[in-house]
Amino acid sequence: LDILVLNSGGPPRGTAAATSPADFAAAFDRMFHAQVALVQAFLSDMRARRFGRILAVASTSVIAPIPGLVLSNAVRAALASWCKTLAGEVAVDGVTVNLLLPGQIATDQLAGLHTAMAESSAMTPDQVRARALAAIPAGRFGDPAEFGDVAAFLASPRAGFITGCAIKVDGGQTVTL
Repeated sequence: LDILVLNSGGPPRGTAAATSPADFAAAFDRMFHAQVALVQAFLSDMRARRFGRILAVASTSVIAPIPGLVLSNAVRAALASWCKTLAGEVAVDGVTVNLLLPGQIATDQLAGLHTAMAESSAMTPDQVRARALAAIPAGRFGDPAEFGDVAAFLASPRAGFITGCAIKVDGGQTVTL
């Protein structure tokens, strides 16, 4: 195995005050422990061959938590920290570890999130969508192919000097320096 892409999908919406320890445990099992186990299953072979690419799909919530997504915010931040630590340990062996932080990419999941946000507010789905678009400096949602292109580059041999990074694919929405 040369390339391992970790992507668990997202947990249910919820607030910090209303989320139980059991909810956190289930989210950590699915979104953190399972991904760590996958890496550990293939890492020694990557290191022995002196080549490997590990890409973890997280979210811009690693940088700026998203209201109503406490489980996603917390677990993805933990995964980001673990990946950064791992990147420093395995870089010398030719294995890179990077995070992809998608913002609002035009997928069915994004449409569902906008619908759920509308249902829990006094807004229509169109209003939620318009508000989301207004927050993206690029003025549009991302194309899934754009996200895939970034992943393909990071998985390539040409990205061998890029490791321990969190790459935003969000049209400039999440502010960092």
